Amino acid sequence: MRSQDPLLLLWRRPLPRSRGILIHRLCFLSLVQKNEHKLFPVLWHLGNQDKITPSDVGLECEAQAARVWRSPQALSRKKVFPSSPAIRYRHIYECKSFSIGIFCMPASSIIPLHNHPGMTVLSKVLYGTVHVKSYDWIDKAEPLNLLKVRPAKVVRDGEMSAPCGAMVLHPKEGGNIHALKAITPCAILDILTPPYSSEGGRHCSYFRRCPKSDPSGVLLNRTKGSEFVWLEEYQPRDSFVIRRDLYTGPALKL
Repeated sequence: MRSQDPLLLLWRRPLPRSRGILIHRLCFLSLVQKNEHKLFPVLWHLGNQDKITPSDVGLECEAQAARVWRSPQALSRKKVFPSSPAIRYRHIYECKSFSIGIFCMPASSIIPLHNHPGMTVLSKVLYGTVHVKSYDWIDKAEPLNLLKVRPAKVVRDGEMSAPCGAMVLHPKEGGNIHALKAITPCAILDILTPPYSSEGGRHCSYFRRCPKSDPSGVLLNRTKGSEFVWLEEYQPRDSFVIRRDLYTGPALKL
């Protein structure tokens, strides 16, 4: 009889009630990072199978306020959400193999179109509703000679509301370039493997649509009728700010 992988046996152990699911899984991931070929299946399970709740990461008050955002009882929401329109990032953990954190977005706030070069990303909406528009680069055989303008096809264009499964973005598919707009106040758990690293050539770049035609129809044929656009790299306005916020969930002891 074939012996089972000890890492998987550890993963399947009953979760301790005294700790949040996310924190328990992070302790496990600190072991898995030494076996990087097993990292993505574990991260996928974390994003899609485990029922991570806002209370696991110290966001139960914000989640409750978001649930009544459009109701008459929402008059007290100003006491919960910060008056600043800035998006806030709560950093939880980072190592050479992966990073994990939470973006807390006020209603109507936007994270512009950006990429995750050479990275796999799991994004899970913890509370609220967010509109996601994502693209993948179109891989053309011939050189483009377009400097910083490149064609991309639309992968996703729609809303996601908690509770829901995680979005999975791969280096070359799944919508690696995406933009997020908060329909209501929302929080998004992000797990990146490997994390951003300027030294490793994984720098975050921002993009916007650029008007350009395809008179030959070559790109339209390659996308099999899917919508495609031209994207150019640009620098967002100074008004786009993501502020570092304090993580208030269970303490990490990895």
